[in-house]
Amino acid sequence: MSDDSLTVAVLRETVHGIPIDDYVAALRDRLPEHEVVLARTPSEEREVVQDADVVAGMNISDAVLEAFGDDVELFACAFAGTGHLPMDALRDRGVAVTNASGVHGPNMGEHALACILSFARRFHVARRQGDDDVWRSYPTHELAGSTVTVVGMGAIGTAVAERLDAFDVETVGVRHSPEKGGPVDRVVGYDDAAGVEAAFADSSYVVLACPLTDTTAGLVDHEAFVTMPSDAVLVNMARGPVVDTDDLVSAIRRHEIRGAALDVTDPEPLPSGHPLWDFDNVLVTPHNAGHTPNYYERLADILAENVERLADGRVDDEGFENQVA
Repeated sequence: MSDDSLTVAVLRETVHGIPIDDYVAALRDRLPEHEVVLARTPSEEREVVQDADVVAGMNISDAVLEAFGDDVELFACAFAGTGHLPMDALRDRGVAVTNASGVHGPNMGEHALACILSFARRFHVARRQGDDDVWRSYPTHELAGSTVTVVGMGAIGTAVAERLDAFDVETVGVRHSPEKGGPVDRVVGYDDAAGVEAAFADSSYVVLACPLTDTTAGLVDHEAFVTMPSDAVLVNMARGPVVDTDDLVSAIRRHEIRGAALDVTDPEPLPSGHPLWDFDNVLVTPHNAGHTPNYYERLADILAENVERLADGRVDDEGFENQVA
C-alpha cells in the first residue's frame, strides 16, 4: 500500500444472511490502492478500528466505539436508517456518518409492484384453492386505471413510482417537501392533512415507503382506514409503527379495506398466534423486501466513492455521498 492509502475496517455483522466476505471482496475490487480489513470477532473489531480511517458496518457497540482511533473520519452504515446508532457520540468524536440510501430502490420497487399485482390478480385466492385441490374461477381486478398513493418519496418511494409508470395508473406522492416533486402525477405534503386524506380516499393502493418519524408514527390509523375505499390495499415496506396494528386488524375484520401486504409489522417479528397470521387477505413477508443479491455491490459503490473523496481531499468541498451527519 502507498503512504497515502487509507484503511477501511469492516465490522462482522451481516445483512440478510449474505456473507460479509462478499462486501469485503466488492470493496477490495473497487479500492485496490487502499487496505480493506475484516474483523471476524469482537476482539478483532476493537483492534481494527484503532488504526482505521473509515469504519463500515451495521451497528456500533459501546466497546467498539470506545476503541475508535483518532484517525476515524467516517462511519459508513450499511442500513438506510441510522436511528439505532450513537449519533451524538459519533458527532462528538468528529466522525461523519453515511447511510445506504438508494441501495434498496430496485428490489423494494419490485417488491411493492409484486404485492400490488398479487392483490390485483388475487393470487392469494388461487393459492388457497390450490391448497385444497380446487379448480374454480374467481373474479379479479385490474391495476390500470386505479390510483396508487406512495407515502415517502425517497429512493425507495421514487423507485416504486417509476415502476408504476408503465401500468396506466394515477400516482400520488406524499413527502415532507412537496415542492421537490417526483415521478408522480401529483404530490402532497405531510403537513397538508386534507391533501393526505384526499389521497387515501382516492386510492386503490397505498404504499408506505417512509421513515419512521414523529410525523409518520401511527399515520395509518382507524381514521385512515375508514377514509380509504373498501377495495383499497395497504402495502407497508416502511416501519411497523407507521401503521396502528390494532386498527389494521379491526379494518380487516370489518372489511374496511380489501387487504394488506406487510413486510414490516408492529410488533416485529410478528409473534405466533397474532391475528394478522390468520387472515387470507393479509400477506406477511419477514422484513424481506430489502433483500437483494446486489446489496453489497451497490453498498460498495457508495463507500468506494466516499473513500476516494477522503483520499483526494475532496470531502471539504463535496462532503460524503449519502452523508446524514
